[in-house]
Amino acid sequence: MILPRIILGSRSPRRNELLAQLLPETQIEVIPPADPEEPGFELLHDLDAIQQQLISICTAKNEGVFQQIQSTGDDSIPILTADTIVVVERESVGLVVVGQPPETPDWQETVREWFLNDYAGSTHQVLTGVCLRVNQRVMVQTAETRVTFHDQTYVRERLDWYLSTQESCGKAGGYAIQGAGSIFVNHIEGSLSNVVGLPLETVFEMLKRSQVV
Repeated sequence: MILPRIILGSRSPRRNELLAQLLPETQIEVIPPADPEEPGFELLHDLDAIQQQLISICTAKNEGVFQQIQSTGDDSIPILTADTIVVVERESVGLVVVGQPPETPDWQETVREWFLNDYAGSTHQVLTGVCLRVNQRVMVQTAETRVTFHDQTYVRERLDWYLSTQESCGKAGGYAIQGAGSIFVNHIEGSLSNVVGLPLETVFEMLKRSQVV
């Protein structure tokens, strides 16, 4: 049986590695979206609004990749795109989307605030929007995982060391659950791969429904 190719519209090596757990690596072609800029979540504090924005982002990524390959004349190749965010709850404003640490010299202070004020002893949500285009049909779905960190004392005692690893850089929410950041996690509810960047359970079901696998 000859399996079809699939395009992964992503700049994330982690998503490529995760998708390769479902499909042979030779089947996957990576074409990042041409425009790296994405809408933000700064003014959104309601879960429904945040989820809609997330869906809009992964759908726009998919459309962008589709536009890139149209010129090749082969627009029947399935296209998969995704976007992952971390959502915390703050008393003053409600839900807040935490992005990647800033690319400034004081990035460690930002991550320190997240860990001590938003994560320690609390549960936050990791949401991923997934968009799959197969033969002009576009499917979208979101996956949610709840992540609970150890208490304040535990986190504080290990945080300086973690920041020194610089693993936070470029990671949504400032930590990698598949790396050293896992030491802070007490338990999770939901998909582990979702926190890494691609919910394999959700993706597999979408691929199966679309007869890609």
